Amino acid sequence: MATKTFKVPNISCGHCTMTIEREVRELEGVVAVKAEQASRKVTVEWNEPAVNWDQIESLLVEIGYSPEN
Repeated sequence: MATKTFKVPNISCGHCTMTIEREVRELEGVVAVKAEQASRKVTVEWNEPAVNWDQIESLLVEIGYSPEN
């Protein structure tokens, strides 16, 4: 299992966190996702090889919540 915590600068409200959690959770292989409005941080746990970081990052970019590098 892999885990990554990263910042998403454009999280501005509860709707943002709910959207990120809902969309990322739909990826097969994602075990858990938690987005925090105050810190603008997101933590994702997933099982490889069902899904990898590149797929998660691509989805975040697609829905308008690009992770900060």
